[in-house]
Amino acid sequence: MTTVSTDTTSERRERASALLSSTPTGLLIGGTWRDASDGATFAVENPATGETLTQVASATSDDARAALDAAAAAQAAWGATPTRERAEILRRGFALVQERREDLATLMTLEMGKPLAESRGEVTYGGEFLRWFAEQATHDEGRYTRTPEGSLRMLVQRRPVGPCLLITPWNFPLAMATRKVAPAVAAGCTMVLKPARLTPLTSLLFAELMVEAGLPDGVLNVVPSASAAAVSEPLMADPRLRKVSFTGSTPVGQDLLRAAADNVLRTSMELGGNAPLIVFEDADLDAAVDGAMAAKLRNGGEACTAANRFYVHESVADEFVSRLADRFRAVVVGDGLADGTTLGPLVEAKAVDSVAGLVDDAVARGAQVVVGGSRVDGPGHFFPPTLLRDVPADARCMTEEIFGPVAPVATFATEDEAAELANSTEYGLASYVFTGDVRRGLAFAERLEFGLLGLNAGVISNAAAPFGGMKQSGIGREGGFEGIAEYQETQYVGMPL
Repeated sequence: MTTVSTDTTSERRERASALLSSTPTGLLIGGTWRDASDGATFAVENPATGETLTQVASATSDDARAALDAAAAAQAAWGATPTRERAEILRRGFALVQERREDLATLMTLEMGKPLAESRGEVTYGGEFLRWFAEQATHDEGRYTRTPEGSLRMLVQRRPVGPCLLITPWNFPLAMATRKVAPAVAAGCTMVLKPARLTPLTSLLFAELMVEAGLPDGVLNVVPSASAAAVSEPLMADPRLRKVSFTGSTPVGQDLLRAAADNVLRTSMELGGNAPLIVFEDADLDAAVDGAMAAKLRNGGEACTAANRFYVHESVADEFVSRLADRFRAVVVGDGLADGTTLGPLVEAKAVDSVAGLVDDAVARGAQVVVGGSRVDGPGHFFPPTLLRDVPADARCMTEEIFGPVAPVATFATEDEAAELANSTEYGLASYVFTGDVRRGLAFAERLEFGLLGLNAGVISNAAAPFGGMKQSGIGREGGFEGIAEYQETQYVGMPL
């Protein structure tokens, strides 16, 4: 039976209490922290205990419009700000994030649940977007030349898209904010940031740090709300908004794309996933199991890049499952602030219901439970690491995004079969392949319909790499050289010789 570790040090409890009393809980509009226009708030819960951490201002449609007013008013001056100055602000923001890394990590663990060690890792990862785009801000990729016919001088330049709506998910509260805010700052765009209802506190503290770093009033406005529609609907209908960037589920992304069509908004969509993890017969099984642990249990499986379906060659399936089962049994489930915890709670009660329903469905269709499979008694929203084998293709966990610590394993016999199984989804975000032959892996990558591939690696996200998917997993790329272009328009000027 899975036990839950809850022992936290007094120092961590004191840090958590101090943080909750000092972290902003209002709306940031035009450089001023304020209450919601109607005074409404919503509760932020600790998923490890079910207790309310604090109350946060809940933006209304009027508040959202006020935030866009501030962003629109600041756009001209911000867009004309020298790129070196924007870069220096990002660099100072990076330094402040590192300085406050323990506070940010503790806050993330409190509101999202992941173990403190993983939260610290997210501070490192999230901070790198600030540093990367500080370095990219001054790189102008425009050009000046003659047309091929020699009739015109051709000037091509990039300019800011304009005010942007940035909508972030709850599972990576810091990294998803920095991954959108940093390129917008570098490109010279003003922003309205709508953090997730479940985890707004990290974004609010990050915004405070960016103001401290020197971001002018109105450049970054933050409007948490219990109602996402109250913020998104009036803003996306406003012609002053020029871009929306969203990370979240495919159905919500589809709704936003439909709304964006009316004003022909620039869109960046990082949507759902159904990542296959493929283990060939020539794979190093130690590396494959290490990669499976990272790709599945990082963030408790609550990641769009998490390995969702495991396809293992029939000749090594028994050994792979045995080794992965041993690793799953060693996982310590508990409060993310507790010593020794390696798997925290799911983010809310209905997430547990969803994961449990997927497991029950797989078992009803003939899957075998190797490890886990049953809910953990509360308080808190816990589900143990669960390993299933002989999972049929029609099980819901093979077609739907699990977003939890469940690894369903099926077997394959040939490379063609593996490719067909991997691509048998409308999603195309992340994928993972383990093989002892790198050339085979690279050739197989060309057959996969996924924007990201981990070749003998279970974690591949990096600020310097383009992140995004194919098919119904999204449009556009975040990070890398491609990331800043998502926030820029290209203008051509032709002049007579």
